[in-house]
Amino acid sequence: MIMPAMAMLALSGICLAAGPKKNVVDEVVWIVGDQAIFRSDVEELYQQLRSEGEVISGDPYCVLPERIAVEKLYLHQAKIDTIEAPESRVHAMVEQRINFFISQLGSKEKVEEYFRKPIPMLRESLLEVTRNGAIVQQVQQNLTKDVKATPNDVRKYFDSLDPDSVPYVPMQVEVQIVSLNPNIPRQEIDDVKARLRDFADRVNRGDADFSTLAIMYSEDPGSAMQGGELGLSGRARFVPEFANVAFNLSDPKKVSRIVETEYGYHIMQLIEKRGDQVNVRHILLTPHVSDEDLRVSTNRLDSVRKEIVGGAFPFEEAARYISQDKDTRNNNGLMMNKTMNSVNEGSSRFEMQELPPEIARRIENMNPGDISEAFVMKDAAKNKDIAAIVKLASRTPGHRANLSDDYNMIKDMYINHKKQEVLKEWLEKKIKDTYVRIEDGWDNCDFHYQGWVKEVN
Repeated sequence: MIMPAMAMLALSGICLAAGPKKNVVDEVVWIVGDQAIFRSDVEELYQQLRSEGEVISGDPYCVLPERIAVEKLYLHQAKIDTIEAPESRVHAMVEQRINFFISQLGSKEKVEEYFRKPIPMLRESLLEVTRNGAIVQQVQQNLTKDVKATPNDVRKYFDSLDPDSVPYVPMQVEVQIVSLNPNIPRQEIDDVKARLRDFADRVNRGDADFSTLAIMYSEDPGSAMQGGELGLSGRARFVPEFANVAFNLSDPKKVSRIVETEYGYHIMQLIEKRGDQVNVRHILLTPHVSDEDLRVSTNRLDSVRKEIVGGAFPFEEAARYISQDKDTRNNNGLMMNKTMNSVNEGSSRFEMQELPPEIARRIENMNPGDISEAFVMKDAAKNKDIAAIVKLASRTPGHRANLSDDYNMIKDMYINHKKQEVLKEWLEKKIKDTYVRIEDGWDNCDFHYQGWVKEVN
């Protein structure tokens, strides 16, 4: 079905490498209820997923229209249930995605070239995509909120698994840490502040552009190449000292006072405020630590280690009273895994590649209970060198998952399996009760869900 009047709605002129009816500028390819899915919708989704590194398993002209159709069914249910996405969260997620694209492609200009649209238009497209995704997630959570797991459920599920489908769990470790931040000479701090004051004066006088200075001098690797821009964000994204200044800025032409945080020293400039969010540029400078200062800190930790090994006090006490790592000192020094999308995210278990490389090298040949000698490592989050000692708390050898060692992982597998069953059953019933029309050339697919192609009486 060709709808020339709707061709203006095409969001992208970029076509896939192959597919049916390539000579048509835009066309309706599916109808779900009273909602049309256009070829351009499929092509833009494909381009977006490629930019994010997602590999499409199967024919994109089969997989992606079905994915869009499924989303439309969920969105229809959201209208019935009056579910909406929190706008502040949606805007924050969009800015994070745009910043990700910029970091991957190198500049805003390259992002605009890749997507063939200016950043404001891309932002509007992503707002709809992100808003819909957040709504779908809420609908799915509502549909599966009653899924629970008893120990008996988990055991039966595990016993039903084919031996070849039982996941292999790589070697995992638990690590405790005591760290010290080397003393920074007063002169080094004064020099950093003087540089920042000079930057601020040049921008306030109109002699320099804040973005250019950020690209040239900022030591924040995540924002420097974007001219220091952080994107629309709520207070929760920032440490309190930074947020207090950022949210009190009012004049986009003026540069803030110098702000000290755990990351270093900042100046910032307002870009825009929108509701309870703010977008600022910043320049971060971190006072540099001398080799001598690092040596003093490692010598102190070596002395602490000797006292621990000699029985003067336990490692856990050193973590509580000596360590300057605020994330672990109240947890006996036990490190928590923050690796996104890891099966261990949020737990104290790490696979070796999930640890900072300096720590992984130290514990590789250690036995549980051993304490390393003091060493220097990079605190990646704060982009600075610190001194540390670590204790190997436990080591679990690589193995096939079992209920004794990996109950929580198997429980999560069971719950996810049951949720997928609930969602599939709901979707196939929804498909059965919904008018669906798929155009010729788009229906010869092995769809994931049953019932899309209606039998003609």
